[in-house]
Amino acid sequence: MTQAGSKGANGVPAPILEVRDLKVHFPVTKGAVLRRTIGHVKAVDGVSFSIAKGEVLGLVGESGCGKTTIARTILKLVEPSAGQILFDNQDLWTMDKAEELGYRRRVQAIFQDPYSSLNPRMSVREIVGEPYLIHESGLGRPEIDKRVRRLLEMCGLPGRMAERYPHEMSGGQRQRVGIARALALNPDLIVCDEAVSALDVSIQAQIINLLQDLKNDLGLTYLFIGHDLSVIKHLCDRVAVMYLGKVAETGDSEILFDEPLHPYTVALMEAIPVPDPETEAARAHQVLAGEIPSPLNPPSGCVFHTRCPFTVPLCRENVPQLEEIRPRHWAACSEVASGRVDPRAQQLAPPLSSTQFPSAGISVSPTGR
Repeated sequence: MTQAGSKGANGVPAPILEVRDLKVHFPVTKGAVLRRTIGHVKAVDGVSFSIAKGEVLGLVGESGCGKTTIARTILKLVEPSAGQILFDNQDLWTMDKAEELGYRRRVQAIFQDPYSSLNPRMSVREIVGEPYLIHESGLGRPEIDKRVRRLLEMCGLPGRMAERYPHEMSGGQRQRVGIARALALNPDLIVCDEAVSALDVSIQAQIINLLQDLKNDLGLTYLFIGHDLSVIKHLCDRVAVMYLGKVAETGDSEILFDEPLHPYTVALMEAIPVPDPETEAARAHQVLAGEIPSPLNPPSGCVFHTRCPFTVPLCRENVPQLEEIRPRHWAACSEVASGRVDPRAQQLAPPLSSTQFPSAGISVSPTGR
């Protein structure tokens, strides 16, 4: 399923990254000497999506739904149990060493914790310059230093910061160093794994604006993983909502936030606080009952049926597939697809402004770093 990524007569650009029916199951073993597998944690279980060049895809969901496992698999840090990941129509797991080296040059990552992702024993100059030592070993030290300072300035840091160490910098400055390192080799795709969640909200706004400016200036493509829906809506062109290792809904950001289809997505929207205290106190909340099931033993059929208010017996038996219910808008819910459940009749909070962060009452400007 390529969704909005395949190129055809309609002129839609071909995907730079395509994930097909990806499964990542981690074995659970027992025994100290004679170890045996007693089960599998189904961290990712049949996920498909694509990202077009220059697009920002947001991957959102509760903790433990499989977002980071997908990112680590795309970065070839985790091996899939089944499925395919194609980058420029080439399977990641059939690449030879030379092709894999080229892939690692074209795909970079920005991690959640800017402190633990930087080597405390290396200066900023060494951290940002290290990719050149690996991939462009012919460059001399003066040229590397020149490029490092240019990257730091591009990310909003003065060139003199190159001589500092991570412990001498604030969290926002460290994350800018991580972004500069990711940009060093002019990548085509950057995987942002909770890239702003560890920062103060005011610093989040600065980093988000920086990422947006860099995308516009350099033509970057992002896979942006997060759980803050206001950040996702502000930055992403399309959104995929995950629940317990599966994609529940995906579509264009504005459409998905204004008219969600899947009951789980509706519940996520309900969790967004309204900036007006009176409106927030007066509106009706739909709180999901129960806890998220264990990925070690997920429910049969639709994995959301144990918490869904619209569950019918069929939901316990059949696994729903993503269906295009509206143009460029997919959902994995048989009741919504059949028309028996009208998502528009579900109680929703007022639409969230694309520039507003209700948690702090601040706005993110469309431009500026």
